[in-house]
Amino acid sequence: MTQQEWIERVIKPTLFVVCLIPLALIAWDAFNNHLGANPIEKIMRRTGDWTLRFLLITLAVTPARQLLNLPWLIKLRRMLGLFAFFYAFMHFTNYIWLDQFFDVDEIIKDVIKRKYITIGFASFLLLIPLAITSTNNMVKRLGGKRWQKLHKSVYFIAIGGVIHYLWLVKKDLGDPLIYAVLLAILLGYRVWQRQRKKSLEKEQVAMSPVRSG
Repeated sequence: MTQQEWIERVIKPTLFVVCLIPLALIAWDAFNNHLGANPIEKIMRRTGDWTLRFLLITLAVTPARQLLNLPWLIKLRRMLGLFAFFYAFMHFTNYIWLDQFFDVDEIIKDVIKRKYITIGFASFLLLIPLAITSTNNMVKRLGGKRWQKLHKSVYFIAIGGVIHYLWLVKKDLGDPLIYAVLLAILLGYRVWQRQRKKSLEKEQVAMSPVRSG
C-alpha cells in the first residue's frame, strides 16, 4: 500500500471517526441526562470548546508538518478545518434554537448588546466562506493565491474565538487563557518563519555575485 493509499483508506477514515467522538459523547450524555441542571449551557460550552480545539489543531498542522518533516499531514488539514466549522455550526445552532428559540428580534438585540456574542457571531460568519470554499473545485475557481488569501482569515477567526471565550467567562479565565497561549504560540511560529524566510532571502541576495554593467 502506497503512502497515498494509506492516508486515504486508513488515516482519513480513522481521523473522521475520532473527530466525531465529541459529538457522540454529547449525545450520550444528553440521552442519559448527564448534562446537569442547565443542559443548554453545557452543550453550548462543549461545542464551543471543540470549535476552538479544532481551530487550534488545524493551525498546528503546518508547524507539525515542518518541524516533524511530515509533509503528508497537510492532507488532513481540510478535514480538521471542516470539523471546526461543524462544531461552530452546532454551537451557533444551539444558541439560536435551544437558547433563543429562533426569536430573531432577541437574537439581534443580544448580538448588539453583549460584546462576546458580537465577536462570536462575527467569527462564525467569517468561518462560513472558508467551509464553502474548502473543495478542490473552489480552489481552482478562485485560484491558488486568492484562495490562500481568503483562508488566512482563519487567524482572525481563531483570535475572535479566543476573545469570545475570554469575554464570556469574565472571571474564571483558566481555560480561555490556555487557548490564548496556544494560539499565540501558533501565530508566533508563523511570524518567526516569515521573518526567517526574509532573512534568508536577504542573505542570498547579499551573497550573490554582483554583475558588472
